[in-house]
Amino acid sequence: MNFEYFTPTKVVFGKGAESRAGELIREQGGHKVLIHYGGGSVVRSGLLDKVCASLKNEGLPYVTLGGVVPNPRLSKVREGIQLCREENVDFLLAVGGGSVIDSTKAIGYGLANEGDVWDFYDYKRKAAGCAPIGAVLTIAAAGSEMSDSSVITNENGWVKRGYSSNYCRCRFAVMDPELTITLPDYQTQSGCVDIMMHTMERYFHQDGGMELTDGIAVALIRTVMKNAKILKENPSDYDARAEVMWASSLSHNGLTGCGTDGGDWASHQIEHELGGMFDVAHGAGLAAVWGS
Repeated sequence: MNFEYFTPTKVVFGKGAESRAGELIREQGGHKVLIHYGGGSVVRSGLLDKVCASLKNEGLPYVTLGGVVPNPRLSKVREGIQLCREENVDFLLAVGGGSVIDSTKAIGYGLANEGDVWDFYDYKRKAAGCAPIGAVLTIAAAGSEMSDSSVITNENGWVKRGYSSNYCRCRFAVMDPELTITLPDYQTQSGCVDIMMHTMERYFHQDGGMELTDGIAVALIRTVMKNAKILKENPSDYDARAEVMWASSLSHNGLTGCGTDGGDWASHQIEHELGGMFDVAHGAGLAAVWGS
């Protein structure tokens, strides 16, 4: 089948890569930055300080906004939009996992478009742009660092919705596998399930498919299965962390859907409803739905 493959995100992968955040923002023409992050782990680990120092070294002023939670909330997105407008922010930096990156993308939509940002996730209109975004990844799971999608939960009715467009793709993604070593096993394994599901949803298609694309998908799934077991026994295995982190990005950047009908995403859509209603970890919800 005909397809378009567009993956504009620059990847900087390896130990200590987070120290290049300021340089990469400067490269993209950013002048004032919002650093968006989640809970205390980014602070306790010292990662936030490292990222801030990187921006200071490049002479980049910044403001910070923490508090993103799993199944990121619309209220935090609106708070971020208001803060960025007040502070004249022109570049957004997500420091965290898929929830933080998705929240940052939604803020980007709100900055670049008039009206209520929820309209895009409620499918009432289409975005005409998005503020530029970069990511420092701290968990291998959602693949949002290279995808065209984001998912937000509206507390009014606890409705969880996704919106996709190429406008929100990250300009760069910094990936240091060492940043994932301290993750709890539950989060590591939930992430591995999410990676496999992003791949399997595309792999199980109804057309003839494309041999090479399907082969990449199978290799990706096998790699995650193997390394998830390694990380269960040895969470500090850098090589296993690196394999899973790269798999996270490749599972959701469109590669494993090239030349097919796009696959069957029913399990993901069902889990979005569960996530909105019961606030479960996305990977854990997917594990339950897929088996059923």
